[in-house]
Amino acid sequence: MGNDGSGANMRTGNDLELVHLTKRYGDTVAVRDINHVFAPASYVCLLGPSGCGKSSTLRMIAGHESVSEGSILLDKSDISAMPPARRGTAMMFQNYALFPHLNVRDNVAFSLRMKGVDREARHKRANELLALVHMTQFADRLPAQLSGGQQQRVALARALITEPKVLLLDEPLSALDPFLRIQMRAELKRLQRELGIIFIHVTHGQDEALALADEVVVMNNAVIEQAGPPREVWGAPKTEFVARFMGGHNVISFNGGKVAVRADEVRLAETGVPAVLTSVEYQGATVAVSARTEAGEEIFAILPEDAYFKSPKSPGEGVTLAWDEGRMHRLLA
Repeated sequence: MGNDGSGANMRTGNDLELVHLTKRYGDTVAVRDINHVFAPASYVCLLGPSGCGKSSTLRMIAGHESVSEGSILLDKSDISAMPPARRGTAMMFQNYALFPHLNVRDNVAFSLRMKGVDREARHKRANELLALVHMTQFADRLPAQLSGGQQQRVALARALITEPKVLLLDEPLSALDPFLRIQMRAELKRLQRELGIIFIHVTHGQDEALALADEVVVMNNAVIEQAGPPREVWGAPKTEFVARFMGGHNVISFNGGKVAVRADEVRLAETGVPAVLTSVEYQGATVAVSARTEAGEEIFAILPEDAYFKSPKSPGEGVTLAWDEGRMHRLLA
């Protein structure tokens, strides 16, 4: 933490627990009976394809969607029926939703103004939060005079001024260009560490989740498919969906079941599985190749550049693929 005290009183030991949480829209089940504990002071990414239930889960935690069944416990207290402003959570929306007619400082201070905090006190607190997100010099500008990344920092400061125990982020980086997205990932992680509160970040980007999260929660068809540290979820997927969605894995038949094999574990060899090369893509330090086996399965391999170019192959040529059986991960049915 810095010496200015900004954010110091936000540090908490709260955990957040979802208990048999369900959300229905008519006959459609958006979230089905999920149970999960978010550890104190953790950065968690809810990851999955569109329509998997991740945004509905986030909005229920925020209080912007009602809970159909189950409960949401923050520090062991049920907040399910509380209005958003009383929950101890804050949400940063995808479009930032800044007030165009208010300057940056007044945007950040807005919720304190609504609570009747006097001008001097709310501006002091807003200035502390602007320092935290490195936006002090822009305090008197209007949102239209800011870049997308700067607007995002203001939206973050505005969400944090309520001193939440949990910050909820709905696709916060989707509107940014790729370079700025990477820059803001580092900024979000820094903020979370300094504040010591739970961040729950919804994304459909695997690279974003792997880069940011202490825990990745992969959702599909309204349920949690797998949750754990990023390295574990990516390196040891438990289901076919997780293996395919996280990328970097082949899902193939083996001894009557399905297994996942990392693409970087597959090599061209003298003995192994016969296949026909279908594509070759040079990627600099590596070469990505795909090949179709006699059984009709497509297998991808990520090969070191020097290994591939010792004996380069062209699409249509026969190759033999191999990998260590000990590196395969058996998948749940």
